[in-house]
Amino acid sequence: MTGINPTLADFRAVTALAETRSFRAAADVLGLSPSALSRQITGLESRLGTRLFDRDTRNVDATATGIVLTDIARRILNTLEDGMLELDAHVSARRGRLTIAGLPSVTQALLPRLLQTFTNAHPEVDLRIIDALSGGVIEAVESGVADLGFTAGTLSARSRLDFHPILNDEFVAIGHADGPLSEDRAYDWAEIVAMPFIAMAEGTSVRELVDGACLRIGASLSPRFEVAHLATAGSLVSAGLGVTALPTLTLPVLNMGGLIRRDITDFGARRRIGLVRRSGRTLSPSAAAFFQLVKQSA
Repeated sequence: MTGINPTLADFRAVTALAETRSFRAAADVLGLSPSALSRQITGLESRLGTRLFDRDTRNVDATATGIVLTDIARRILNTLEDGMLELDAHVSARRGRLTIAGLPSVTQALLPRLLQTFTNAHPEVDLRIIDALSGGVIEAVESGVADLGFTAGTLSARSRLDFHPILNDEFVAIGHADGPLSEDRAYDWAEIVAMPFIAMAEGTSVRELVDGACLRIGASLSPRFEVAHLATAGSLVSAGLGVTALPTLTLPVLNMGGLIRRDITDFGARRRIGLVRRSGRTLSPSAAAFFQLVKQSA
C-alpha cells in the first residue's frame, strides 16, 4: 500500500458513505451521481488492494478496514477544516501579528486613536509597538522587524522603503510663561534663534528642519543645550533655561503646565509625517488593514 495516496475527494466520499450507508444519500451530500460515487469507491478499493464497504441491493456497511480509513479520513478532514479556518482568519485580518515602529511623538499623538479603531475591528490581532528615533524606525522596517513605521522627513535614494505622506506638522515656539516668549504674539524665526535656545540633537528629524530654517535666513544656531529626548527639552524650558521650537505633534510628550506656545511667522518648513513600508513586499493582511485605516484617517 506504500505510495498510494487517497485524495481529499476520496476521504470525503468514504466519510459520506460511512455516515449515510447509502450510495444515493452519500452522492446527494457530495453532489455526485450514485454511479460516479460507486466508481470512485471501487477505484479507491482497487488502488488500496482491499475492500472498504460491503454492499448489496439494500445495505452498505464499512468493513474493518473501511472503519479504520473512515476514522483517518475524519481526522484529516477536520484538520484541513481547522487549517482553512485559521487561514481565512489570517487573510481576513481577524488574526495575525502586527508590529508598528514609530517616532515617540507620533506614537503618542497619533497611534492611540488609530489603534483603538483598529483593535475594535480586529480584536484578535497581536499588536506590538516599537518607539524609536527616525533611524531606528527605518532600520526596523527595512530589516522586517516592523511591518510599518511612522517617521518624518524624506528617505535616501538608496532606501528600500516606500514613504506615504500622512500629514504636515507645523513648528511652534515653546517657552516658559515668564520667559522671552511672554509677549502674546507670533515671533519671527530670527528673534527665536537669538534667544537662549534648546535644540534637539543632530541626526533627529526636528534638528534637520531647525538647521534648514536657520540656513534660509542666513542665521547660525548656537544652542545653549542640545538634548536627545523631547521630555528633556521640555524640562529645561520649564526650568526657564531657554526656548525651543518643536512640531505640534511633539507637544503631548511635554509637560505643558507652565509653558506657552507661540506661532512662528517664517519658519518656512513643516515636518512631513508619513508611513514607511518595504518596497516591493506584500503586506500581511493585518498590516494591509492598518495601512488602509491610516490612509483613510489621513
